[in-house]
Amino acid sequence: MLTLTITNASEIFSGPFNLTQAIAFTFFVGSMAMMAATAFFWLEMRNVDAKWRTSMMVSGLITFIAAVHYFYMRDYFVSTGESPTFFRYVDWLLTVPLMCVEFYLITKKVGGKISTMWKLIAASVFMLVTGYIGEAIYGGQTQSWIWGGISGLGHFYIIYLVWAGEVAQLAKNAGGAVLKANKALAWFVLAGWAIYPLGYILGTQGGFIGINFGVDAGFMDVIYNIGDAVNKIGFGLVIYTLAVSDTKELNAAK
Repeated sequence: MLTLTITNASEIFSGPFNLTQAIAFTFFVGSMAMMAATAFFWLEMRNVDAKWRTSMMVSGLITFIAAVHYFYMRDYFVSTGESPTFFRYVDWLLTVPLMCVEFYLITKKVGGKISTMWKLIAASVFMLVTGYIGEAIYGGQTQSWIWGGISGLGHFYIIYLVWAGEVAQLAKNAGGAVLKANKALAWFVLAGWAIYPLGYILGTQGGFIGINFGVDAGFMDVIYNIGDAVNKIGFGLVIYTLAVSDTKELNAAK
């Protein structure tokens, strides 16, 4: 965990631009970007077909929750100089399951089952709880890689469900906007979410089978902040783009 000796918050913003200032800056930009995305998604709900509005609402809820946590994380970092690991995981514990809910919402009209949604939610919670244990409790010890590996099982299960399992099959059978939405969101789960296990591997004492890469935790905070903005806002933008496209097609067919 990154720890600095700070006697006055203004110390962070004095002198040449450095890693500490970059961390605080990305927390601030992240909170503003998430809040702006929330306003956009919720205001645009009225411009899409009714079947997409719940998905748009959830997209805005994801970025709203993230925005609130980013305000807290920035204040915590500026006040203590420590990486806000606890607050970050609380944010993920609320927003990542909601991102999984999006897969259920886009397949609901074509036979998506509530049981599938709960599988996705359970896998995401398992992934995050075990990841937190590994990073916050065992992060400074070589056995952190064991908890990282256990956490990875939850991630791999989600990947399976959206790429080849129940969610993927429903989207394939539905075709059209549902298939496009599932493919785009599945890429976020596969490629976009990969930044988090990478950060875990690089930032913990034994992130990869006991190997310590010695990467500054503060640098990983910057990467996590950028990754959060890309993934959470990007998730919502995928939903919005396909909702607008599908709405235009429906209106043209009338």
